[in-house]
Parts: sequence; structure tokens; C-alpha cells
Amino acid sequence: MKMLLATTLAALTLAGAAVADPILGTWKTQPDDGSFAHIEMAPCGAAICGKIARTFNGEGEYSSPNIGKTLVIDMVAQGDGYYTGEVWRPSNDKIYTGKMDLNGNSLALRGCVAGGLICSKQTWTRVK
Repeated sequence: MKMLLATTLAALTLAGAAVADPILGTWKTQPDDGSFAHIEMAPCGAAICGKIARTFNGEGEYSSPNIGKTLVIDMVAQGDGYYTGEVWRPSNDKIYTGKMDLNGNSLALRGCVAGGLICSKQTWTRVK
């Protein structure tokens, strides 16, 4: 009986680990100051973080010094496709309270100050 219980528990643990958060993958930002990026969303501990994987401007892909930096910081799922954490805006090097709403292949991301009274919003699209 102990063996059956242990085997069942191990199987359930593996099944839970196999269920990926729907926000994982690559997302294209909206242009900000003429540039946009591809953000790789991946687990970071119990949260989700997004790192800049590729950068583009009006002339095409370029090698930004921001590649590899974390843009989406410690986002935690709150349910129904809603996430909270922090976001970094490279153009002014500031970190904001972050909120994200996932709707299919569209991700509405907000960076807020003043307790959420003032927010800037972007809508990202899934690349893969």
C-alpha cells in the first residue's frame, strides 16, 4: 500500500510539473521610443520572469545592451489570466508595479505608479 501511495504521489507531482503556465513563451512588445523586443517568459522560482531575447528598431534587428536583462519581474498568477509583479522600462531605467492580463495570444501589460493610479499600457503578441 505504501508503494502504491508513493507511486501515485510521484505521478501526480510529475503531471503537475508538466502543466505549463500559458504565459510562457516568446512575446513581441509594442514599439517604445522606436524600438521593440522579443521577451522570453520563463519560470523564475515560483513566479514568471521575462528576459529580453532580441531587439529591433526601424532598420531591423540590432544588438542592444539590454539583451538578457529582465523586463518582467516576479509575475505571479492570480487566476483567470491575471498576473501581478513588477516591470522594468529600459528607456528610462525605472521599475514599476506590473500587472498583466492574458487573453489568448494577446498580453496586456501595465506598469503603474502612485498605487496603481497612473499606468502605462502595452499590448504584446505571442511570437511562439
